[in-house]
Amino acid sequence: MLRILTVMVMLVIATLPVAAQTGQLQTILQENSKDVERASRKTISAVLDALLASGNENVPVLLENWQNKQLWMRKADGLFFYVLKPGAKPIELINIDTGAVEGTAEKSDLKELRPNSGVRSVMAAVLVQFQLKSSDPMTRLGALSAIERSAEESHFTALRAAVANETDDAIRAKMQRLERLLTIQFDKQSTARVEAIESFAGDTSLDVRAVLNPILITRTKVAESIPETDNLAKRLSVGDDIAYADAYQMLVDSERAPARISKQARDAALVENISNGQVGGFEVASLNTEAARIKAYQALVAESDVPPFITNEAVQAAIDNHVFYDAYIEPEATVTDAARKAVRAINLSVSAYQIADLGLDAVSLASIYFLAAIGLAITFGVMGVINMAHGEFIMIGAYTGYVVQQIIPDYTISIIVALPLAFIVAFGAGVVLERLVIRHLMHRPLETLLATFGISIALQQLAKNIFGTQARPLTSPDWLDGAWIYNDIVSISYIRIAIFILALLFLVLLLFILNRTRLGLEVRAVTQNPRMASSMGINPDKINMLTFGLGSGIAGIAGVAIGLFGQVTSELGSSYIVQSFMTVVVGGVGNIWGTLAGASMIGSLQKVIEFFNPSNTLAAQTYMIIFIIIFIQFRPKGIIALKGRAAGD
Repeated sequence: MLRILTVMVMLVIATLPVAAQTGQLQTILQENSKDVERASRKTISAVLDALLASGNENVPVLLENWQNKQLWMRKADGLFFYVLKPGAKPIELINIDTGAVEGTAEKSDLKELRPNSGVRSVMAAVLVQFQLKSSDPMTRLGALSAIERSAEESHFTALRAAVANETDDAIRAKMQRLERLLTIQFDKQSTARVEAIESFAGDTSLDVRAVLNPILITRTKVAESIPETDNLAKRLSVGDDIAYADAYQMLVDSERAPARISKQARDAALVENISNGQVGGFEVASLNTEAARIKAYQALVAESDVPPFITNEAVQAAIDNHVFYDAYIEPEATVTDAARKAVRAINLSVSAYQIADLGLDAVSLASIYFLAAIGLAITFGVMGVINMAHGEFIMIGAYTGYVVQQIIPDYTISIIVALPLAFIVAFGAGVVLERLVIRHLMHRPLETLLATFGISIALQQLAKNIFGTQARPLTSPDWLDGAWIYNDIVSISYIRIAIFILALLFLVLLLFILNRTRLGLEVRAVTQNPRMASSMGINPDKINMLTFGLGSGIAGIAGVAIGLFGQVTSELGSSYIVQSFMTVVVGGVGNIWGTLAGASMIGSLQKVIEFFNPSNTLAAQTYMIIFIIIFIQFRPKGIIALKGRAAGD
């Protein structure tokens, strides 16, 4: 009797539906098994709605595993399981409702569900509302980032509820800002949307502009009179705002006027309908004017089914009887008015920030030019030597920094060591050049120019022989990586800030040396009047040597700074030699303040030209050179003219 009863119970259990034998999530997936197995963006919505309606706390876990391709189906009975380790043998099957291991199976007995990227994105959008409630702050931040990337109306309610329960001040502030953005997009109350829009007035962030700009999208329309239901943006003047041909085509497209046919098509129709020397009752011989052909064709229209020929007068009349206008796609006028005012304020702020960013770029470029040119300004001003090899001292400094980094792997320490070492190496090279070549060619500018130009080529080739032709990296320390970002418009890299500070330090140091030391006094004396300085016991040759070495050493330090944001090559210095000479000449030969003024002028001018012509830097440099040539015609001694020997020369 007991055996019979057991068998009956087993039969009853076997006849029960699958849903009775499984948990809630398994039941929902079984009821939608085809949509789960062959998920797509269109079919997945019904499954997700059913899961959300269940209120099951394990729905987020299911969606995450499904999204990560860890949801599998057993072929034998169509049940779904989690498979967290598909490479294991045999594969463990995890119950999607309880999370417990229910057994094992071979991979051939299972089917892996692989949702495509579209389905995964839909799941991600649904998961956001659960992630906003997570106890993990990073998970909540991740949910906010997902909303920022692709906001949906379903996120709006979830986000608004999450703001009230958020305990972290920073996350709450981010939620509130994002909630205002979603209010603009999805709130049904126009007053709430207007308040949210007004709160962003002057905010130049890209996400704000991305939300406001679609509100101001317009569509060109035509009507006999402007409907009151349309949100008018602008009434168009035919001929000014819209061409006559385009206006009439709008009438044709909206079936308010017949389509025009060309004169060639009209004349072809006349030829096709010639009968007994006549067309539409007119003799062919009489159709020798445009007016006669129009009358004949109009008569032909009355007799047959050829399309009418629309005259210019008819076109004008049809256009005059209609109104052409731009209407906002957004129906609420209060919303578009607020958006237009906010965008206008934002555009003003953007313009101001663009000017500030352009100023930062100009200061940054000017500091680079100042570092590259200050050594040349000293040698040119004191000695009157046109040193075409000055750029190669910049290259020597850059390669010195590279060699130091090969020996000292710590980038911070290597830069600290490289800066004074680059000065010493370039100083020594400058002294050698002055002793061996420059001193023998004094007061012979053409020969000095040719000699230093030849030395420039020789030094470049020597660098290629030693380091090769490939660019060498001069890596900046970690604390110089990245940029200082004020907002989406104004930013500047930390390396350029460091170069600006370095240029400022050298400006102060050189002013101190020239104005507060004996060497500076002797340099200024030789610059002003070398004969008088010699009679006072100053050795001009020694001063020239030290000055040339000093200028070369500063160029070496400039090479380390320039190499940090560019590749170190044998041509590195030649890229800056032209700008260095222009800086010196424009600022005033041999004057530190003049060099600073010249660097500021050239850096600012180049950035302004590049701003208006960003796609062609070569054209920008050409315009800059033309401007400088014109400037020198009116002020040949530069911005700050030097008194003394250099000025007389």
